[in-house]
Amino acid sequence: MTMAAAMQSRTAEAPARSKASRIAHVDIVADLDEAEPIWRALEKSGHLFTPYQRFDLLGPWQRLVGEHEGARPFIVVARDAERRPLLLLPLSLRQNHGVRTASFMGGKHTTFNMGLWNAEFAAQVIAADLDTLLALLREHADVLSLTQQPMRWHEQQNPFALLPRQSAINGCPLLVMEPGGPPASRISNSFRRRLKSKEKKLQALAGYRYHLATSDTDVTRLLDWFFRIKPARMAEQKLPNVFAEPGVEQFIRDACLAPCGEGRAIDIHALECDDEVIAIFAGVADGQRFSMMFNTYTLSEHARYSPGLILMRNIIDRYAERGYSSLDLGIGTDEYKRMFCKGDEDIFDSFVPLTSRGKLAAMAMSSLNHGKRLVKQNQMLLDLARRVRQAFG
Repeated sequence: MTMAAAMQSRTAEAPARSKASRIAHVDIVADLDEAEPIWRALEKSGHLFTPYQRFDLLGPWQRLVGEHEGARPFIVVARDAERRPLLLLPLSLRQNHGVRTASFMGGKHTTFNMGLWNAEFAAQVIAADLDTLLALLREHADVLSLTQQPMRWHEQQNPFALLPRQSAINGCPLLVMEPGGPPASRISNSFRRRLKSKEKKLQALAGYRYHLATSDTDVTRLLDWFFRIKPARMAEQKLPNVFAEPGVEQFIRDACLAPCGEGRAIDIHALECDDEVIAIFAGVADGQRFSMMFNTYTLSEHARYSPGLILMRNIIDRYAERGYSSLDLGIGTDEYKRMFCKGDEDIFDSFVPLTSRGKLAAMAMSSLNHGKRLVKQNQMLLDLARRVRQAFG
């Protein structure tokens, strides 16, 4: 079934009067500064977006990382007949083999990708709205590669779930919390006891503490430590150091220093004593969800007391006590994540052809991601792939 046909079949169920799209105009903005006022206005309450799409996080990514990768800003602003913004899509455009591909800004550094929606419009979106939007993008791009999108955000459906979609390659471990609930409702008493006995060793250290970095000096000091320690940790795990790629370190520093509400665009939580930083976790928070972005822990002998898990317990309790209802630990099913997160966030990918040239590209992208997902799901194949990589790496 073609994309248009798939959408028509869904539209047919909508009442006749609502067939017309509320989208009357679509602007393509190729300049971050020009897009900034509308973008920031859509970050205010009454809008639907994830904290990964904040201007202060994606702006530095686009300027420092995206541009270096040959990605140009492709910011889509959809408006109603009165020219009120209904939606902003923070995309970037790349051209490979003659195919223009638009994808979300943020690359491998964002766990979730989504537009910034007027929440009332998002709740009423029908296929005709998306048809109108896509029709107006055809002149500018051949294919949309929209990966790692949450099905829902804060109890509201992501309107792009109406597009043809497939499950994302990797899951995202999720902890649903009862705001203000008893500590055992989020972390079992037996697990807490185990962590407490390990923490006794750390508590003996002078100046041992958990805190959220609030001053620029603290943020910079913790990041200096992170960029020194993380490469050693990644080398130990035989993983490529994504933080060494051009522009990445400066992008992270800029976002961690950018003020945002009561915190920063990226918040840094730390466990430390007077002599050393023991562990850090950095992530984004929006009043309801904390989402982890990157972490590392000390190379000293204190690493044996599970400082990462102790820090995670502190973070979970901190946000639960502030009325947060969920917390996720980023893409991937590392063992430690399962100690805290029993569920998974439902995330999907959409590869949407806009032109005939984009059709083949969308099929290829979809097949490639589907294949990667099958490999991930088959532990035997995964182990084999890892051994082959080690043998020939």
